[in-house]
Amino acid sequence: MFTESLSIHRRIFEGVFKFAGQLRQVELSKKEWVLGGNASVSYQPAIDLREAIEYDLSREKEFDYSNRPITEVIKHLSQFVADLWQIHPFREGNTRTTAVFMIKYLHSMGIPATNDMFKEHSWYFRNALVRASYKGLNISPTTEFVEKFLRNVILGEKNELRNRDMLVGTSLPNPTTQSAAEDSPKSNICTLNYTLEELAVLRCIETNPKITQKEMAATIRKSERTVKTITSNLVEKGIIIRRNGRRNGWWEII
Repeated sequence: MFTESLSIHRRIFEGVFKFAGQLRQVELSKKEWVLGGNASVSYQPAIDLREAIEYDLSREKEFDYSNRPITEVIKHLSQFVADLWQIHPFREGNTRTTAVFMIKYLHSMGIPATNDMFKEHSWYFRNALVRASYKGLNISPTTEFVEKFLRNVILGEKNELRNRDMLVGTSLPNPTTQSAAEDSPKSNICTLNYTLEELAVLRCIETNPKITQKEMAATIRKSERTVKTITSNLVEKGIIIRRNGRRNGWWEII
């Protein structure tokens, strides 16, 4: 996974930066708009970059996603991506590289994430990562904004992503309270605590109700036997139902 991040940066920025795919050898400091333009996140020292990345990735490999509710999964992923981003291993292009890495990582878990959300809300994504990484100015790090973003990516929710809600030093209404009234998720599968594997199957069904279990298995990179177990469990829980028989039927999310 370490070499994957270097490869991603090289593929994106080859021909743009001379240092594409290379760890930085200089220290970084960037004043952030979301922090009032007066402060920078404390990035990892250049001498420790490889060790820091390998440490975060090794911890991630130890995390067991099985049977965890999706809300817990999203909270964990939010902290994981924020920790990776805070390392800032490259002189430029860290947020874009982090986004591509995250998309590929979600794909490896069977979540059909696309670049659309990251492209459309790239500034929000960066500001959310800043707020998840910065301590000072009488604020503490919080992943709530990254979580909001990832709920849109992973669950298909339609939470409003506004940069001004994250701006330090404003007297705007609390964004968490505000979102409860304003944000109305439009997906049929975004309100219950599913496991990551169950969510992957449900996203397949939502996209194509006539999808076969064999096609699901190929999409989420699990065995067909595992998919059959997941769909059986979802049927038993009353979450999905099979309509019109096995051969010519379709799945319906109840």
